[in-house]
This record gives sequence, C-alpha cells and structure tokens, in this order.
Amino acid sequence: MISVEDLNHSFKIGKKGKEKRVPVLKRVTFNVQDGEIVSIVGKSGSGKSTLLHIMAGFMHADSGVIRVNGVETSSFNEAENAKFRLDNFGFIFQNFQLMPGLTAFENVELPLKLKGVNQTERQQKVQSLMQHVGLTNVQDHYPNELSGGQQQRVSIARALITDPPVIFADEPTGSLDSETEQDVLLLIQSLNKARNITFVIITHDDEVARTADRVYTMRDGELSEGGMHDAV
Repeated sequence: MISVEDLNHSFKIGKKGKEKRVPVLKRVTFNVQDGEIVSIVGKSGSGKSTLLHIMAGFMHADSGVIRVNGVETSSFNEAENAKFRLDNFGFIFQNFQLMPGLTAFENVELPLKLKGVNQTERQQKVQSLMQHVGLTNVQDHYPNELSGGQQQRVSIARALITDPPVIFADEPTGSLDSETEQDVLLLIQSLNKARNITFVIITHDDEVARTADRVYTMRDGELSEGGMHDAV
C-alpha cells in the first residue's frame, strides 16, 4: 500500500546567509500493508509529524522515494499532490480542523463538493455515514455546539466520506478525555475492519499505539519497528 524508501529531510535555522540545516528525518525506510493500522510513536520533536506531512504530500522531502499503491508520489508537484490527496487520503487531526461556519453535515459534505459530486448523491452518502458514526442527532449543529468527541467523529466522517484507501491521523485523541478516547479508538478499529481502510496514526500515547497492528518508534529522526513503551 505505502512504501517509504531512504527518506531524508532537514530544516533551515538561523539568519539568512548564516543558515544551518538541522536533520529531521534520517534514512527513513518502512512499509504499510493494505488494511493495516500502523502507529508511529515518539516524543515531541522526534520527526513523526514531519514524516506524516511528507507522506501525505503537504511537504517535499530532501531525498527519498514514496510510493502509494505503486504510484511514486514523491515526485509530484503541488497540483498533482492536491488531486492525489483528494482521491486517496483522508485526514484526522488532534484539533479537528472543522470549518466553524459550516454545520456538522456540511463539514462532512465538503470533500464531496470539492470532487464535484452531485447534491443528491452527496446528501445520501453523508446521511448514511453520519448514521454509521452516531452523528444523526447533531448533523445541523455547528462545531462550537459539539463536544470534543462529537467534533472528532465529524472529523472522522469527513475523512471517510470520499472512501479513501488510506487515512492519516495526527494525534487523533490528543484533545480528548480517556473515556472519549476509547470511543474514538473503537470507532477507528471498527472502520478498519468493516471497510479495510489503512490507518497511519501519529501519536505519543501508548493506549493509542496498542490499537495498531504494527508500531514504529521515531527517535531523533530515525525510525525503527516496535519499542513503544520507552518512546513516550
């Protein structure tokens, strides 16, 4: 499903003309199989979120190759990345990133509008999905009228609405209490099994990592398999 080969990336720091490059990712190589839940754990600043952003095409690495379903995405330009994301990826964020001026229904519907899906099909798909994730009773509410757990469910529904084969989740339970976290993790697991969706989850939370089929640890820009307990 996803292949990452010898990925390297660094950031510039310092004043212009005196910049230094600080390595963030170092020779990162790993694979994610179709239908897997993979967690990448590590301390803040270890490089795990940078890795996710590069895999998703929001950033370009300094070097290395990324393939998704055999398609080399690391060579895409910005427009190609945007189209590929819309067709292949869904995203779940720690702070939900919902549009405050749109209702829960409209937030979930938005990716379908971007894809040019007609109104009747949009409404049918959104209604069905919101029922599946337990949001029917709040579909006309705005984000500030929803609890944190409800907002994250809207975010998950929005990520799912285009039927993407891959969902990237960046600290998806970081803003939730422990009980709501469990609800969201159970929802992710059930969707993974029911729809065979591949999840790549960035987290510093052992509890989240335990839901994964495989766990990778990021330390100082280097990725290794396993070892979640001493990574956080």
